[in-house]
Amino acid sequence: MERFHIDHLPGTVDLLTRSFLPEDAAEAREIVELLRPRDERRTTGFVATDGARVIGVAFAAVSHADPTVGHLDLLAVDPGHRRRGLGTELIAQAEQGLRELGCEVVRVAGNPPDYAFPGVDVRYTPAICTLTKAGYAHERTAWNMTAELRPGSKALADTSAAEARLADQGVEVRVAEANDVARLRPIIAAEWGGHWAAEITSAQAVHIAVQDGEPIAFAAWGCTRPSWFGPMGTRPAAKGLGIGSVLLRRCLADQAKAGITRAQIGWVGPVPFYSQAADAHIERVFFLYSKDL
Repeated sequence: MERFHIDHLPGTVDLLTRSFLPEDAAEAREIVELLRPRDERRTTGFVATDGARVIGVAFAAVSHADPTVGHLDLLAVDPGHRRRGLGTELIAQAEQGLRELGCEVVRVAGNPPDYAFPGVDVRYTPAICTLTKAGYAHERTAWNMTAELRPGSKALADTSAAEARLADQGVEVRVAEANDVARLRPIIAAEWGGHWAAEITSAQAVHIAVQDGEPIAFAAWGCTRPSWFGPMGTRPAAKGLGIGSVLLRRCLADQAKAGITRAQIGWVGPVPFYSQAADAHIERVFFLYSKDL
C-alpha cells in the first residue's frame, strides 16, 4: 500500500478499465484525471500494487462545501484480488488521510463540482458489501436517466421550429461563449448554488437562452464526464416557455456528434420532464453512504 503518485496514473486507468462496468470503464481515464489527488485540492489517495500492476485504489477529498466533511470519491479492487480485505484496507487508509485533513465525517456521495458518480451504483455489489462491513450507513438513493442518442430518437428531435417560436418571443438560443459563461456564473450561483456555477467552467459546451440581453436559462454537458448531461436550469420567470427541452436536445445533439450513443442525465430531479422531452428512462441507481470518523 502506498500513496498515489502521478506515475500510478496509467496503472490506475488500467485497473478501472478491467474492474468497472462497461459504461464507466469507457471513461476510466477521464474519471481518474477528475478525481486523482492534486496539489490545488485537499485530497488524498492510495494504491495497492502487485509488482508493477495497480490492483487497488482509493481516492478521497475534502468537501467543497464543508471542510469537516470528507468524500470517498473512488474505490476499486481488481476482480482477481477481491475478498482478501484489500478494499477494507484501502478504505481505512483513505479515512486516515481525511482525518489528517481535519474531516470528522466521510461520505460516499458526489462532491460537486468534482465527482464521477452520485454514490455507488447498486450493481457494484462487492463495493456495497465492503462499505457496509466498514461501518458505512446508507443515507439515501439517487438515480441517473439514460437518453438513447440514435437517429430518429426523440432525444435528437429537431429544435429549429421551437427555436423560431422562442425567437418570436424575443428569446435567443445559442452556444455560450467564454464571456457568456462568465456572466452566467453569478446568476447560477444565486439561483441554484455555487456548485453548478463551478461545474459549467469545465463543460464541453454550454447552451443558453437570452432575453433582453440577459441569460434566462442554460444547459451544459460534459462537465464531469463526456457522456453526462447537466446541469441545466431555467429562471423562474422564464418557465413554461419550452426552453428546457430545446436546450436539452441541443446538448444531446452535441453529444451524439461527439460519438456518444447513450447520454447519462446525472443525479436526476425532474424525472417526468426528461422522460417526456427525450424518452429518457431511469437506468442507473446509486446508494449514498456516510460514516463518522
